[in-house]
Amino acid sequence: MKARENGMTIMKMDASRIRSILLFSCASLFVSAFFYIKPFLLTPNHYSSSAALFVFGSSVFDPGNNNYINTTTSSQANFWPYGETFFRYPTGRFSDGRLIADFITEYAQLPSILPYLHPSYQSYIHGANFASGGSGALVETNKGLVIDLKTQLRNFRKVRETLRQRLGEDEAARLVSKAVYLFNIGSNDYTVYLLQNSSTYTPQEYVNMVIGNITDVIQEKVLYVKGIHKNGGRKFGFLGLWNLGCLPISRLILKHDGSCWEEASSLAILHNTQLYVLLQKLEKQLEGFKYSYTHSYDIFTEMTDNPSKYGFKEGKVACCGSGPYNGYYSCGGKRGIEEYELCENPDEHVFFDYGHLSDRANQFFANQMWNGDLIVTWPYNLRTLFKE
Repeated sequence: MKARENGMTIMKMDASRIRSILLFSCASLFVSAFFYIKPFLLTPNHYSSSAALFVFGSSVFDPGNNNYINTTTSSQANFWPYGETFFRYPTGRFSDGRLIADFITEYAQLPSILPYLHPSYQSYIHGANFASGGSGALVETNKGLVIDLKTQLRNFRKVRETLRQRLGEDEAARLVSKAVYLFNIGSNDYTVYLLQNSSTYTPQEYVNMVIGNITDVIQEKVLYVKGIHKNGGRKFGFLGLWNLGCLPISRLILKHDGSCWEEASSLAILHNTQLYVLLQKLEKQLEGFKYSYTHSYDIFTEMTDNPSKYGFKEGKVACCGSGPYNGYYSCGGKRGIEEYELCENPDEHVFFDYGHLSDRANQFFANQMWNGDLIVTWPYNLRTLFKE
């Protein structure tokens, strides 16, 4: 690792190696505590809730489930300097500190929720986190290296059965119906699609496949496993995809002039549009279905372009990494590139690494999900959804 005060390190690699690293890096975009996690400090507008929280998705929400599966360091963050600020040790979270789901747990005044796969975590009365870094809505995305969305559903079904055995059917059904189900998924699907440069599907067809799988997990049966709604779930929170083309790794892929990757940005917009249409449709079709959708795309783009408006000093260059924008997949030195740059204060950066937010940026978006107005979060924010 280069000293914190040193300048940016640009690695010299042949083209094939660069493409290989980029494929692994981007496929884990938006892509666990080993010990008891200390309680978070409460801030205004928290809500004392008995509702559980069940979390699904990729590295945006993964607290360390990938620590416990047979995968590669490309899909893990259980090494230094990940976790350096808040936890003071690497937990498996793709950040210097907490993730959005950690803050939501705090705001709802729930106990800290460990990764579903953590060997000591077997009490699910407050919820569970099934998210897996690098995963997608499509089973084929990083297959064999991650826990895809449909497998996350099967894990939820196991939790539902455990709750039934421990609490009885009536109490388990009450817990599941009051719970909030939090989602962010799709970024890895689209990155793999773009990097493979496949002509098998048009962008619209591919987005339809991703949204179709999300629909199945919410509503229908997946390999003979009932969807969340058919298991009794009623309240769903969605964080829309932010501007995937403006991540440090995305800026690096095609150009070095600071512009965003237009194709990735377009897919994120298309995904968010289709997802919102789906949620409106399900609200009309499914009994008791309520949702909160947070449109983070525009704020995210503005934050990267005008970081000082949001209290950051740097919106394009990651705190940890190497190469232009610190966009190479090198933070921690365990993914094929040993040298990397580490900033002095991650709170000054929107991004901690090539494609994941700093603790402070995660807190900002968690606040938007929890307390956001109708410009950002509709038809309810999460605070209201927990009260319902």
